[in-house]
Amino acid sequence: MKEIRVGEIDFQLDLSQPLYEQVIDQVRSAIARGRIPLGEKIPSVRELAQALQINPNTVMRAYQELDRDGLIEARRGQGTFITTSKERVEMVRVSLTSQLVTDFIEKLESLGYGWKDVEKWMSERDKGTGTLSSEEGGTK
Repeated sequence: MKEIRVGEIDFQLDLSQPLYEQVIDQVRSAIARGRIPLGEKIPSVRELAQALQINPNTVMRAYQELDRDGLIEARRGQGTFITTSKERVEMVRVSLTSQLVTDFIEKLESLGYGWKDVEKWMSERDKGTGTLSSEEGGTK
């Protein structure tokens, strides 16, 4: 996996996955974590494409999607900037978290575990044991 830092964003590109989706996901994540300040200028399409060694059309497609999501905005003659809307960023954070939780639960269920197992593991983690026990396993 190729790792490249461009501005405030660390990109890890997996050439076996669609590149534009990876650019979208990694920029979204950096914004949601506060890694890129609100209102911050981000690299131009050309700059990012050159740094990542990918086609500018790939970056353009990712930026268009991020613009539709309201996370970035192009300002004619000035460049592309992260939104200044805290509310919009919080909506994205909630959406990303919701998707992660849903994916996590689906994967656990595919292994035969349920919510009670998760509660037990989280309780153990809070107590500082740092390990997951599998003595009961698979209680839905």
